[in-house]
Amino acid sequence: MVNNATSLTMVRVNSELEALLLEAKLIHKFQPKYNSVAKDDKHPLYITITNDEFPRVVTTRRDGSYGPFPSSNNVRQVLKSLRRIFPYSDHKVGKRACLYSQIGLCNPCPNEIKDEGSKMKYLKNIKNIKAILGGKIGKVKNSLEKEMKKLAEEQKFEEASAIRNQITRLAYITQSRIPSERFLENPNLVEDIRVEELKSLKKILNLKRLRRIECYDVSHLAGVKAAASMVVFTNGEADKNEYRHFRVRQKNSQSDLDSLREISKRRAKNTWPKPDLIIVDGGVEQVKAFASKVPVVGIAKNPDRLIVGKQKICLTGPALNLVQKLRDEAHRFARRYHHKLLSIYENN
Repeated sequence: MVNNATSLTMVRVNSELEALLLEAKLIHKFQPKYNSVAKDDKHPLYITITNDEFPRVVTTRRDGSYGPFPSSNNVRQVLKSLRRIFPYSDHKVGKRACLYSQIGLCNPCPNEIKDEGSKMKYLKNIKNIKAILGGKIGKVKNSLEKEMKKLAEEQKFEEASAIRNQITRLAYITQSRIPSERFLENPNLVEDIRVEELKSLKKILNLKRLRRIECYDVSHLAGVKAAASMVVFTNGEADKNEYRHFRVRQKNSQSDLDSLREISKRRAKNTWPKPDLIIVDGGVEQVKAFASKVPVVGIAKNPDRLIVGKQKICLTGPALNLVQKLRDEAHRFARRYHHKLLSIYENN
């Protein structure tokens, strides 16, 4: 194969799921010689969703609902991730709850479904899985967000929180969805998008240089074991070697403003590379709290907008994508450390 190759092209995508779906589409489209195993209907791996009363999600070597997929390991890893978000069954209906129901991966378990509400909940999970495997990730996210908002308005906060967790997990495993056809047209699409995002944000903020961006967020539970995060994007890409955690030391750790002031001072004492821009999760007061010699802006929600001084800038397009990625990553990283501190605290 190496001797016969005349060129090599790499297509970068944003998630494992995106890579899996693109790989299957490319093999279908070009029927490459060296992917003969994946082209032969007797050998490739498919994902099949059965037509039972309670559809099962299984993998098969015969022609199925989605595929073919050359890597069985990748397929199973993606299904494992999806199952944590939208639990499903891979077994036929029996008389007692399955093992996976005990760890929340088959919930509700078809073996225990006795009422219409549980049945609808299960079928909704299957519907979402079908949509995601069909590339309609954005549609699923929008639907979940509407449901979460409706539940919150009805003061069903526990149910709304469960939907919010689904949205967060789905966003993490899929990130931004880019149609496969665009990768076929431009193998350097990810790099081009990154350049466009930086260019757009530089123009909006009137910055001459935007190489290193730092984003900060604070996470706590009624002030208990407060933690903060610093995530870094270099040239528009997450630079995880530069990420930092902070354990908030000040007593009034229920106050995000006081926590940000503390983190600002601790950041100033370090000799890490100087950022070109600092973003904090919050509004005008949060921006004021983070004292720095470099530009500091906030990101407020509903709708997402930048806080630059007293000015509020509603973002769209590439600039919005970049800022959202920074904010979401800072939020994830802060929550992870906060949960770790809580776990240590509870165990002691």
